[in-house]
Amino acid sequence: MGELSKLKGLGPKSEKCLNEIGIKTKGDLEKIGPVRAFMKLRSECSIKPSLNFLYAMVGALEGRHWADIAKTERGRLLLELDGYQDLERALKAEGVEIET
Repeated sequence: MGELSKLKGLGPKSEKCLNEIGIKTKGDLEKIGPVRAFMKLRSECSIKPSLNFLYAMVGALEGRHWADIAKTERGRLLLELDGYQDLERALKAEGVEIET
């Protein structure tokens, strides 16, 4: 078990998926941010994550349970996710590739 699976709400399977996309430490997750990590997981991980994984990553960084995050921050996180996806589509339409 590495560092990530010791964080609240993340287990060995979550850690394995995050490791697949280059996130190996809490610092790595903080640097990329949970929303960008979630987008990268959706496109690069062998297992497609549910929104609960997004909530779990936020909770892991804040030391809170994922269900609490889902209740209190769901709307904000979904808006942020939509914003990143809109930006990605707009840049791709212009021929600009971005790294998620």
